[in-house]
Amino acid sequence: MASELNIHIHIDVLDSVDELTEQELKAMELAQQAANDAYAPYSNFLVGAALVLEDGTMFKGSNQENAAYPSGLCAERTALFALSAHHPNKKIKLLAVTARRRSDTTFLPAMPCGACRQVMAEYEYKQKEPLPVLLQGPDGKFYRCNSVADLLPFQFTPDNL
Repeated sequence: MASELNIHIHIDVLDSVDELTEQELKAMELAQQAANDAYAPYSNFLVGAALVLEDGTMFKGSNQENAAYPSGLCAERTALFALSAHHPNKKIKLLAVTARRRSDTTFLPAMPCGACRQVMAEYEYKQKEPLPVLLQGPDGKFYRCNSVADLLPFQFTPDNL
């Protein structure tokens, strides 16, 4: 007889920017700045990511497209890979993500793709502690996840090798 597996995912829904902590607000503003700097001439979908490090410094990344699809890279992976190349041993305390269309100034819900979620899970595994994620939500809301595991409950980790 088959058994059942129930997965509990906890995501805080914040109704407005006023509910963000000061650190979350700064990270989201940096993610918005990164989105504005994105190189996305093909999709015109600008995505920005910001990382807050354990020492309080911040690091950003934006999506980078290429005419030779799929040679581009998402904002989340751009930020994480660049951080690791420059500061391989610093822990990440927060990852913020937002997006907008080039033709609009309003920021949109930004949900990391599957590949980004897997890379985010790798960095959470690497630092041996949860990596909180703050996502731009719809209608001025924000989604706060305490761990990447809330976005990717079945992760492939080095333990699977």
